[in-house]
Amino acid sequence: MEFNVSLRKAIKTGNVVLGQNETERCVMSGGANMVVVARNCPEAYRTKLAGESGVFVYTFDGSSVQLGKACGKPHMVSALAIVDPGESDIASLKRA
Repeated sequence: MEFNVSLRKAIKTGNVVLGQNETERCVMSGGANMVVVARNCPEAYRTKLAGESGVFVYTFDGSSVQLGKACGKPHMVSALAIVDPGESDIASLKRA
């Protein structure tokens, strides 16, 4: 699985929430299937999301600038929540 391709497909065909605040709201409301955080996202934020909700948190091997580019956005994205992966196979990361 090519992560960037799968992420873009999830954004196009599914439901993906971008940004730390929106991601946290989505996770706390129980809407997130999985969360992707940039490598430079604060560890406390990652721990909080995984610990309080039990949602799978995947750490993207790149900075928030690189994650933003992977999303096709011209800005930093330090966290995102996958609500519905659509036609993407990104959920297979949970099994890896």
